[in-house]
This record gives sequence, structure tokens and C-alpha cells, in this order.
Amino acid sequence: MKINLSKSIFPNFATSLNIFSGFLSIIYAGNGDYFFASLFIFSAAFFDLFDGLIARLTKTSSNFGVELDSLGDVVSFGAAPSYLLYKTYFFHLGISGIILSSLILIFGAFRLARFNIMLDDITKKHDFSGLPIPFSAVAIASIVVFYHNGVSFPETVEKLLIPIVLLLSYLMVSSIRYNAWPKLKNMSFLGKTVVISSSIIAVILIYFTAGKAFLYFIVINIVFGIARHIFFGMSVLKNSHLKLKEKTN
Repeated sequence: MKINLSKSIFPNFATSLNIFSGFLSIIYAGNGDYFFASLFIFSAAFFDLFDGLIARLTKTSSNFGVELDSLGDVVSFGAAPSYLLYKTYFFHLGISGIILSSLILIFGAFRLARFNIMLDDITKKHDFSGLPIPFSAVAIASIVVFYHNGVSFPETVEKLLIPIVLLLSYLMVSSIRYNAWPKLKNMSFLGKTVVISSSIIAVILIYFTAGKAFLYFIVINIVFGIARHIFFGMSVLKNSHLKLKEKTN
């Protein structure tokens, strides 16, 4: 596929801003400003979404762009949230804390490598196998924004941090399917109405809950993917059992 180099500057510049946001997140976390460190992870997620949109609109999707995007994601959604976790809580656990903090980075890198080799058509947006690494990073940043007071987490949140990190790490390399953002142009009028209405309601809820609803939406999406995976898995087992029963009869 021939790429217009002048046009490809725009999505690559957006990817660069993604990487820069991740770098700033690490700097702010190192300086103890965990609120802004989290906000720059949100900023990176915005640019990550934006660069893909620009590439599709300008028809400049390329293997170079895919690789650059993945390298940026390792920084912004792997290294940055891992370091943020270490600085806000896991630092006091010694070597165990270092290992636990690094899991988001390590499993996120595996997630991105698998995504790249499974990508057969860079011009099409497919559903994801495993939790996308930006979801994991944004979930961690949201927890810090809404529950860390600049010094520590509440005790109830601290008890959940290790299970959360283990779960997010596993989900990224799992085969659980997560939906890509739907393309409105390929949807019926009813489908477009539902998506647009849901988006408006989500924005309103986020506004009136001072942003906390955003974390709830992330949790709902993660849990929905797990529940759907279990449901379809049970359906497959049930159908296999019925077919086996029919053969034996």
C-alpha cells in the first residue's frame, strides 16, 4: 500500500504526543505528583485513539505506524502505569513490589507483540483478543485519580491492588474478546442512535459524578468481556456434551 508521506506526518505526530505524554507521566510520578502523572496517561490514551482515527481518515495506515504505535504504547500504557503503581503503593513491598509493579509493563509488551503478529489488515479495525493495554493503563490511572490522596490509598483499595494488577495482567494476554469501537458508517440507523445516545448519557454521568463514572464504565466493560467469555465457553461445552450424547445414543 502506497503511503503519502506528507499526510502520514499527522498520525505519527499524534503518536509522538502519546509517547511524550507517557514520558511526562513518568516524570510527574517520580516527582510525587501522582494526580498529573495519571492525567498524562489519560492524555496518552486520547492521542492513541486520535492517531488511529487520523490514519484511517487520511488513508495513511502503514506497518511503520503500527510498530511506532506499539512502541509508544509500551511507554505510555506499560512503563508509565507500572511506575505509577510502584510510586503510589508497591514501593514499600521491596523486591516483591518491584516485580508486581512490572507486571503491567511486561504483560502489556506481550499483549502488543501478539497484536502486531495477528494483525492481518492494518486498514480494518477488528475486535481485540485480550484486554487492550490502554484500558489497563487507564483503569490504573483512574484508581489513582479517584482514590489516592497524594500520600496513600484507603485500606480497602490497598487490599484490592494486588488482585487488580494480577487480573489486568492476565486479561491482557488472555483470549477473552473485547469489542473495538463500532464504526457508525457500517451501522443501521437504530444502531447509530443507540451508540450516540449511550455516549451522550456516559458523558453526562461522568460530568455529574466528577469523573468517577468513567472508572465504573471501564470496570463494567472489563467484567462484561469476562462474563461473555464464560457464557460462550459454557455454551460450547454444553453443545459438545449434547453432540457426544447423541453419538453415544
